[in-house]
Amino acid sequence: MDAKGLRAVRVEKGWSQVKAARRLGVSQPYLVMLERGQRRLTSELTQRAVRVYGVPPTAVPPSQSALPRLPLAGAALARDLAGLGYPALAYLRPRRWKPKNPGEVLLAALAQDDLEPRLVEALPWLVLRYLPLDWAWVVCAAKVHDLQNRLGFVVSLARGLAERAGDRRKVESLADLERTLERSRLAREDTLCRVSMPEAERRWLTVNRPAEARRWNLLTDWTAEVVRYVA
Repeated sequence: MDAKGLRAVRVEKGWSQVKAARRLGVSQPYLVMLERGQRRLTSELTQRAVRVYGVPPTAVPPSQSALPRLPLAGAALARDLAGLGYPALAYLRPRRWKPKNPGEVLLAALAQDDLEPRLVEALPWLVLRYLPLDWAWVVCAAKVHDLQNRLGFVVSLARGLAERAGDRRKVESLADLERTLERSRLAREDTLCRVSMPEAERRWLTVNRPAEARRWNLLTDWTAEVVRYVA
């Protein structure tokens, strides 16, 4: 969200600058400067605007810092997914959740060495639910952290779900995204966030993994048919 977008959502809601400023917790003159681009719209204020105006969390700018590969608490990812509306985790939705860019949550999840199956299952839903993302940024960040195979496979799962739902528009958009990711597909073998997989299971999946997993050089048995939620 930029200055122009901040003004646009206020006008769309039919709010005066006085009312909007009060809801945002800033002065009316300061809001005027924000809407004119004379003051920087901070990440914190953007998150507040997303909550106040009820706009999609895709308006929250992603962090420009590098994604950590350090273990991230599954509970934190679960709360972020719940905050973004994932049905299976609705009971975890915090009352005062700070909106996060869905692309950043997706990449944070894919960067984990090991991730609970219930959270892995949420990722194709996340792609479908927030398809109008800044995919150029997501793909670039994925390449920096060698996550393009994991991302490509999740996108292929999302495409399978879109096919199942008969949504041709999303199928075409996701197929285009897959083609973009394929150009940088890694030759090395990986897992879908299961680095600690037993060696016996690795050997079995090497032979028996689904075609899409083989295409993306991943050892996993996930398929679109077993994913429960379609956005």
